[in-house]
Amino acid sequence: MPTPHHPSAAVRKALIKLGADIRDARRRRRLTMALVADRAFTSRSTLQRVEAGDPAVSIGIYAAVLHALGLLGGVGKLADLSVDEVGQAMADEALPKRVRLKSPKK
Repeated sequence: MPTPHHPSAAVRKALIKLGADIRDARRRRRLTMALVADRAFTSRSTLQRVEAGDPAVSIGIYAAVLHALGLLGGVGKLADLSVDEVGQAMADEALPKRVRLKSPKK
């Protein structure tokens, strides 16, 4: 039996915003829920859950819906090195202070 997941308030807020943004993108394109759900190979009820920001919906479904709306490009950049300030700082700290060449053995 899977362990129940209780996302933090920050996670819930981010997913609710993502769902609202997806809903707005669909409506700006004047696409019905049925059409987007069909293009994303999911059901209309699952699309409703995505648009509500349900954390129980898999990231694969979110990605399929974004793809159906032509918005998938940004997903690949979510954890990209160029936006990972903490990871970059940690990598910079791990750099050696000095670099020495080994002298050739005689």
